[in-house]
Amino acid sequence: MSTSVAENVHPPKGKPKWLRVKLPTGKKYTQLRGLVDKYDLHTICTSGSCPNMGECWGEGTATFMILGNICTRSCGFCGVKTGRPESVDWAEPEKVARSIKIMNIKHAVLTSVDRDDLKDMGSIIWAETVKAVRRMNPETTMETLIPDFQGVDTHLDRILDVAPEVISHNMETVKRLTREVRIQAKYERSLEVLDYLKKNGANRTKSGIMLGLGEEEHEVITTMEDLRKVDVDVVTIGQYLQPSKKHLPVKQFILPEQFKKYEEIGLKMGFRHVESGALVRSSYKAHKHIQ
Repeated sequence: MSTSVAENVHPPKGKPKWLRVKLPTGKKYTQLRGLVDKYDLHTICTSGSCPNMGECWGEGTATFMILGNICTRSCGFCGVKTGRPESVDWAEPEKVARSIKIMNIKHAVLTSVDRDDLKDMGSIIWAETVKAVRRMNPETTMETLIPDFQGVDTHLDRILDVAPEVISHNMETVKRLTREVRIQAKYERSLEVLDYLKKNGANRTKSGIMLGLGEEEHEVITTMEDLRKVDVDVVTIGQYLQPSKKHLPVKQFILPEQFKKYEEIGLKMGFRHVESGALVRSSYKAHKHIQ
């Protein structure tokens, strides 16, 4: 590891103090928590125990996962179950739209598992969900955090056709670690997806990477440069945390000053927004990224 990075990491012996978060509070959070429980609504915020849930809900933002909770891929960092997914629920678009209405969400982030088992890879449900949310919640803005759809233009076009305010696809890690971290994904393919989206009408594109998997500073900067080359507007950079002992171990806890350094570098590169911090996740401050 280069000297500059070594000075700005923390040995992985217990979570450092900057990763400790307060329990979510506030009137808006309490109201939404009550609605989620009452109507049995499903959000990534709750199922993923996101550390930013209180802050995001207080700002009227929430994240919803579609196409089930079993993924066809087995990424080494992800806590979502891998296996044979259940059949598609064609009523899901309306269910998600209704949840957003009940919760009075101002900005919705939609994401999904990978559905390589489907001929359309889930892109039809994706498009129908965006349309349903628009019908039922015309004032709600949206970000779609999509899988790579194996880079198939037809599937990507379905997302472009419904024109969400932000289309996001995460790189997750640097090129050298991609095969280990994202077993069935490809670094170049993800870049090609983001490039295709931007060149074919996406209003705003976004991507995210995790740190602490053994990457070096120059590799992170190179990844950011690659994202700018395909005109990505927004980048999020956060700390990887191991979901279970079966997942990839944390190699380093990145210090706050290193995250700040990446933020400054990213802004100089020309990103519209750079969210960089230990607790940053893909949808952190997502409502600001449409601006």
